[in-house]
Amino acid sequence: MAKPGAWPDNPWDHEFPVIKVGKAPAAGKIFAFLGDGSVGVKAGTDREQADEWLARYPDDAAVMAYIGRSGWNTLTVGGAIPDDEILAAVDDSYALVVSRLARKHRPPGWEEA
Repeated sequence: MAKPGAWPDNPWDHEFPVIKVGKAPAAGKIFAFLGDGSVGVKAGTDREQADEWLARYPDDAAVMAYIGRSGWNTLTVGGAIPDDEILAAVDDSYALVVSRLARKHRPPGWEEA
């Protein structure tokens, strides 16, 4: 939530929110799916790049249902993946998502975040 332009949303009335970036609500794009002991992130520009997580952490990284083909993974928090790598994955997901927003919807200072 400390990222420039980040805000929580709960479009599906789940227990945990998603975290979006971009001008709310129409231009907001998800960069993190929060879960009970996990976080879903855009883990690469494509499935091949995101699969590197699966190879490194086969028990704690999984392809996300429905959107996994686009490079989204679920990472288990508190397992074999070090906390600093999970934080870096959220940072990378944020950067990937913001970079694909129209310039007018990108928050000021996002490049430094």
